[in-house]
Amino acid sequence: MQKPLHGKVALVTGAGRNIGRAIAHALAQDGAAVIVNGRADTAALDAVVREITGAGGQALACRADVSKPDEVARMVEQGVARFGGVDILVSNAGLRRQTPFLQMSLEEWHEILSVALDGAFILARAAVPQLIARGGGAIVALSGVSHHVGVPNRCHVSASKAGLEGLMRSLAVELAPHRITCNCVSPGAIDTVRGAAAGVLPGTFSDGGIPAGRKGTVEEIAGLVRHLAGPLGGYITGQTLHVNGGAFLT
Repeated sequence: MQKPLHGKVALVTGAGRNIGRAIAHALAQDGAAVIVNGRADTAALDAVVREITGAGGQALACRADVSKPDEVARMVEQGVARFGGVDILVSNAGLRRQTPFLQMSLEEWHEILSVALDGAFILARAAVPQLIARGGGAIVALSGVSHHVGVPNRCHVSASKAGLEGLMRSLAVELAPHRITCNCVSPGAIDTVRGAAAGVLPGTFSDGGIPAGRKGTVEEIAGLVRHLAGPLGGYITGQTLHVNGGAFLT
């Protein structure tokens, strides 16, 4: 049987590890060719590409900083040259940082927003013409639960993710005539490898504070992205879908 994403091309940012890596694998398993993006860790990107191609899929590693329009444009051009276009955009790149508000510099504020929010805008500007040319597609952005529940020391991260959800809602309406869906997936506490700058997971998200009694898996997040990007996700747009084990109830 033909896979549901056969002939589709997906660009996944922040795809070298954790949630992004799982999303790249899930889309590849459904038949999409995947442009695997990261900002710095070339070895991690190459490893994901080897895993996908080793399983019979198609993948291309593209190192680019999503906050730099020229690098994003070059990455999209590389994907188009290799696979013929782009149908699915997953804006997953983001920086985790914990800094008390009164110690937060304007430079740090701008750095955080430049990746999660500016990066999503820059990516969409570069990729949407491709989606339109190919008759439609899907944009999925990874937000988070922190700005919904309020978490200290992360006001810059929370602001970037709240803005990201607003961006997706507006694009959902504006791009609907082009058969492009735009949604956010909002993970709660997920079992990932946290970088040193991310700090300790807030106590709000300890296993004991989650009704499900556990952290989520990267595969559970990837499964929802896979659905939104697939043929059965075409009537879902402008939404923020929460995956948090009941830690936050909409």
